[in-house]
Amino acid sequence: MLRIDNITCAIAGKRLLEGASATIPEGHKVGIVGRNGTGKTTLFRLIRGELALEGGSITLPARARIGGVAQEVPGSDVSLIDTVLSFDTERTELLEQSASESDGARIAEIQTRLADIDAWSAEARASAILKGLGFTDAEQAMPCSAFSGGWRMRVALAGVLFAAPDLLLLDEPTNYLDLEGALWLETYLARYPHTMLIISHDRGLLNRAVGAILHLEDRKLTLYQGGYDKFAETRAARLAAAQSEAKKQEARRAHLQSYVDRFRYKADKARQAQARLKALARMQPVSAPQEAALRRFSFPAPEELSPPILRLEGASVGYDGAAVLSHLDLRIDQDDRIALLGRNGEGKSTLSKLLAGKLDVMGGRVHKAAKLRVGYFAQHQVEELHLDETPLDHIRRLRPTETPARLRARLAGFGIGPEQAETLVQNLSGGQKARLSLMLATVDAPHMLILDEPTNHLDIESREALVEALTDYSGAIVLVSHDMHLLGLVADRLWLVKDGRVAPFEGDLEGYRAMLLGSGTAEKPAATKPPKPRKPSREALAKLRQDVRKCEERIEKLQVMEGKVAEKLADPALYDDIHGLTEWQKKYAEIENGLALAEQLWLEAQERLEAAERA
Repeated sequence: MLRIDNITCAIAGKRLLEGASATIPEGHKVGIVGRNGTGKTTLFRLIRGELALEGGSITLPARARIGGVAQEVPGSDVSLIDTVLSFDTERTELLEQSASESDGARIAEIQTRLADIDAWSAEARASAILKGLGFTDAEQAMPCSAFSGGWRMRVALAGVLFAAPDLLLLDEPTNYLDLEGALWLETYLARYPHTMLIISHDRGLLNRAVGAILHLEDRKLTLYQGGYDKFAETRAARLAAAQSEAKKQEARRAHLQSYVDRFRYKADKARQAQARLKALARMQPVSAPQEAALRRFSFPAPEELSPPILRLEGASVGYDGAAVLSHLDLRIDQDDRIALLGRNGEGKSTLSKLLAGKLDVMGGRVHKAAKLRVGYFAQHQVEELHLDETPLDHIRRLRPTETPARLRARLAGFGIGPEQAETLVQNLSGGQKARLSLMLATVDAPHMLILDEPTNHLDIESREALVEALTDYSGAIVLVSHDMHLLGLVADRLWLVKDGRVAPFEGDLEGYRAMLLGSGTAEKPAATKPPKPRKPSREALAKLRQDVRKCEERIEKLQVMEGKVAEKLADPALYDDIHGLTEWQKKYAEIENGLALAEQLWLEAQERLEAAERA
């Protein structure tokens, strides 16, 4: 059992944890969530004993082995498979002793222990883990020095998983994985036999691989049972209840105070006024929770171009004269939302670069709209920012004639506030750097936005803000991501990049997930299945989308009305007029009923649209 008891810790004068407590039973798998900068990684360092506590205690089982991925493995000449095997230090030491030991009794003990830890299947287990993380059999025999830092991080992750520590601590492990690797890891961790704590902003992983959520907020720890969706639902209900209670108390306070102010100096009412003053003094304040403001993105809207905005005819693309993808016959319109699927190395990034104009076509033809502007975001671009410059310097280079106020407004549209705007990039967080790169990619109001792993370093609130921005964006989107939640909410078309070709994937994301995990879902429907219905025309789809938008506008209007009536009902003076109060309560009930009906109509319209888009 891991027991965190009333701990307090500050870093560089900033208090991150204060009187925080939690108990994690042995064998439980727990996801740790919280906004960036709240102290999640600090908590891991405290558990590992790398930082000292100011107060409280952290208790672990005696002789518990703690494991985590601190950094990438070095670029040595040791093969990947041998590097992973070396993470099991007990097995390595026993094998060395067995080779040098001459005492028969001791040799027997060593062999017994080797059998107990299943040492003879170690190489097969290590190879399976490496394969799940994207390494072929041939690559597993190659030295670590042959791989880049991101790939060596995967090797380090494989080594920790192979060692199977009693307490596994993982900090954003999917940040350096592709979709296929992330799905494999999700399944592997769901079966992990020991205690696991994982910091992640991946909702799919937090829904399927853990059984509880530990939320770090306001320097406290709160444990919720269930996956992330259950946590979000429970927490939203708690916030709503606290907000409601705070409003009720505020109305009660205002009513009592109003009575006191009117009658405290009148002789015949003084006693009652004094009683109300005492009641005010006894009321324990209920503070309304201050939910974090959603840090929105604001993508500029491009003008509309005639379809298609881009078309490939028999195109091929690659490097140094060798084609990676060929026979590409693809069309992109401005209202397309496309997710690129495919295992690592199949050419998703290559296709993204071709569409973005970063690579020239080797054969075939590329037709682009004359005024087409393309925005391109790739994770490596975050690392290519000028570390010795501020965000203001970056945007000023692209918009030298704009006023400082306008430049700051652009940055603010991506959640980069006044303080961060003049902070050197090297001192910004990973999330702030990603926001800056997204802003730079969209500053010209592109007609097509190509995003290659945009959610790395973004917390869940920022990911939700990105989903909203992409949903509102009026240009085409081509998306590569390991975040299934993002893909499911944004993409309505799936392209599979495989064996040097790109073709529509006949199925949905869950079907692709099942196929990757070996659940038997084929890429194409079986011949015995009825033929798919004809895809609706673009005019029909546009009409369905218009219906959805009208429903959304209706809901927004009703929500505005609901807010105004709620404000009126919160006015203490209204409660002195029983007739007026009844009328306003009736209006509120009518609006609530109308809102419920509008939401039902929106749901039906959304289902019709989704069914048409799947056809």
